[in-house]
Amino acid sequence: MIPYSRQDIRQEDIDAVVDVLRSDFLTQGPTVPAFEAALAQAGGARHAVAVNSATSALHIACAALDLGPGDWLWTSPVTFVASANCARYCGADVDFVDIDPATGNMCPERLAAKLAEAEKAGRLPRIIVPVHLAGLSCDMARIGALAKRYGVSVIEDASHAIGGTYHGTPVGACTHSDMVVFSFHPVKIVTSGEGGAVLTQDGALAERLMRLRSHGITRDAAAMTHPPDGPWYYQQIELGWNYRITDIQAALGHAQMDRLHDYVATRNELAARYDAVLDAMPLRRPGRQADTLSAFHLYVVRVDAARHRQVFKGLRARGIGVNLHYIPVHLQPYYQALGFAEGDFPEAEGYYAEAISLPLYPTLTPDIQDEVVAALRAELAA
Repeated sequence: MIPYSRQDIRQEDIDAVVDVLRSDFLTQGPTVPAFEAALAQAGGARHAVAVNSATSALHIACAALDLGPGDWLWTSPVTFVASANCARYCGADVDFVDIDPATGNMCPERLAAKLAEAEKAGRLPRIIVPVHLAGLSCDMARIGALAKRYGVSVIEDASHAIGGTYHGTPVGACTHSDMVVFSFHPVKIVTSGEGGAVLTQDGALAERLMRLRSHGITRDAAAMTHPPDGPWYYQQIELGWNYRITDIQAALGHAQMDRLHDYVATRNELAARYDAVLDAMPLRRPGRQADTLSAFHLYVVRVDAARHRQVFKGLRARGIGVNLHYIPVHLQPYYQALGFAEGDFPEAEGYYAEAISLPLYPTLTPDIQDEVVAALRAELAA
């Protein structure tokens, strides 16, 4: 089976992990800050706070903005459930903004209309979470301008998009947002096994994020309610979680960061090759956006809804491990129990009825890619 994605582990990655295993620190040592520094540099941010998953990163990003009961968070319906669940962890309510069918990302026009209606109803969101689906940045200038106009905070879910750029700026620079979240799951651009990070330009936010990832505890005397009892002293000054990433994971992620730009370049080359050979086929290729470099975490095509299931199953039967990203969140039973229903976000549902993620990863060879294309051609012709 040719997988839709896979990690690329090299000897230098193994050596980096072994070095940590032989060191004095397996967690809370020097490797996590080194990984964070590499992330901040790559993303163009002043601060990066690494955690044990992107889900944890989304959670503490919301918590750092004091999202809570009575508040609303809006995100895209075409995403993994974590983009919405982070609000529920904080006791807040969730709503969705339908997608632009050309890109699969949150539609700025629909966002503008929904914000205007929400302002009239007195139900503006506290936070908007645009999702950079498949590695392509959302139109953040327009989303950021709308958020500023209505006084809404923005957390970019860039789990797919590390190494990408928007208007010449790295995804991660927070030019139009308060924070940006990355993921280091094995199928992502770079991996730490499991892991995530929050990037921000705001030093106060970064300080709080670091506290929230570690039980809400501080060792900073300036943040304490009274002078320390001694050099051993710490205080829990708010409720946090154990979301720390280990030095073992950080070593792997840090080693992989050296290849970030090579990975993104290879993914773009493979995507361009797909574009060329699929041009004459009866399907829709991934959308593009002006002055934006996609990280191409995924290569998603859309086929006729009437044949979607047949083509998907046929490709799997031929040994092509295609996948579907994603089932719209509002169609999940948990969210339907909260009042969402089929028909609420028609563009997202139309996408779901047609989308297929083709294999794309840095070690995908032209011969294997040709095998994928031949199988797809045969299924579309069947």
